[in-house]
Amino acid sequence: MRIQNLLELVKSYNETEVEIVKKAYDYAAYLHEGQTRQSGEPYIIHPLNVAYILAEMHADRDTLCAALLHDTLEDTNITKEDIAQNFNKTIANLVDGVTKISKLNTSSKTDLNMANTRKIILGLTTDVRIIIIKLADRLHNMRTLQYKTEFKQKENALETMEIFVPLAYYLGAYRIKQELEDLALQYLKPDVYQDIKEQKLKIEDSSKDCLQEMMGSLDEVLLKEEIKHEIKARTKNIYGIYKSLEKGQKLADIHDLLALKIMVENIKECYVTLGLVHSLYHPINSRFKDYIVSPKTNMYASLHTTVFGPNEKLVQTQIRTFDMDKIASFGLTTYWDLNKGEARGKMQEALKEKYQFFKSLQDINKMFTDNKEFVNQIKQELFTDKVYVYTTKGEILELPKGATVVDFAYKIHTFIGNTMIGALVNNELVPLNYVLQNKDCVRILTDELSFGPKDSWLEYAKTSNARKKIREFNRR
Repeated sequence: MRIQNLLELVKSYNETEVEIVKKAYDYAAYLHEGQTRQSGEPYIIHPLNVAYILAEMHADRDTLCAALLHDTLEDTNITKEDIAQNFNKTIANLVDGVTKISKLNTSSKTDLNMANTRKIILGLTTDVRIIIIKLADRLHNMRTLQYKTEFKQKENALETMEIFVPLAYYLGAYRIKQELEDLALQYLKPDVYQDIKEQKLKIEDSSKDCLQEMMGSLDEVLLKEEIKHEIKARTKNIYGIYKSLEKGQKLADIHDLLALKIMVENIKECYVTLGLVHSLYHPINSRFKDYIVSPKTNMYASLHTTVFGPNEKLVQTQIRTFDMDKIASFGLTTYWDLNKGEARGKMQEALKEKYQFFKSLQDINKMFTDNKEFVNQIKQELFTDKVYVYTTKGEILELPKGATVVDFAYKIHTFIGNTMIGALVNNELVPLNYVLQNKDCVRILTDELSFGPKDSWLEYAKTSNARKKIREFNRR
């Protein structure tokens, strides 16, 4: 990686900002001069790679400059004020946001780690670009983890799975998420990783003709209908295969092991394309999902249908617009392309209004002053397996696995929770400690004259928000 690689990439989408990016590189190279990584290469190679990963997402000027400078506060004598003076306050704030806390009024390394983890996570609430830089930073560190000791490799891989993979998922940055998952598995379970990797290569080789035949047939019918399109083939990532096998599935039964991705120009053409796919290949009805009508909680949108391809191979077909595909790959960072100079504001606005986890994060932050308790609650409530359930209006709510109808009620509104007298799940009356399952349709029964939540409800509630609201009501 050379600075010229980065500058050429930046020039391809934001020519006017090349000069300031070069200035940030020169400044960082000067400050890191003489420092090396454990690989023996000059230290500046790391921030340069981090900036390049972000430039691949078409990151803005301030983000790229902060990426190049992201280790200067921690590893050199420079101050935040120096960065603000030489560049601007925004870049200084971003660099400060990704910089680890070096000292606390404690001698405990665990306390310091928890404080840093909290700082990373809460970066979302001030400027989401802090987290995006940290994800790119972690990705390059994971790509070069072979130079660390075995203990450090496993420690970093575990932290990646517990903290950074969930963050990438919430932001919809699937490309980063999947690469982080595979890299972490490589160090946590090297034998399993290698075995699945070899199986995956064999599958790709044996399925090549099937996918090529489908791509040719679909290309022909789409051209006939004059639908502008692009088709790509992929196999499931190694960690995704590992998770499916862990659930007891056989390799041949993983319905999305092989996939075709069809991009078209608008939503109407998505549904026309779906009909064309089904006219050629028989679908498995139970495997159809419409994430366009009901996007995932990280704003992922697409049509998914699993069909029988040539030689009876199962092939998942994903149909989406070109813009949806950008969101599917890069998530929230797609705003850099869609909104250019206004991207940062649009990102923060989208986080607050569209991403369900954001409010939960803020609630947990208000409830827990202790860093360890905060991080543990985040892991238990947000960075854990999820269930996705429906309201009677068809809206999808995301809750942690193990959540009950009590959590559901308070997720909708405090008043709904406080006046709840019962619940119907899939049109059947259930007790308040009923544990929600994926695709449940929930209706909360209320009565304004009810006595309100009982203390026993605290045993049923899994989310911080529900427990907080129950306690507040009972204190009053």
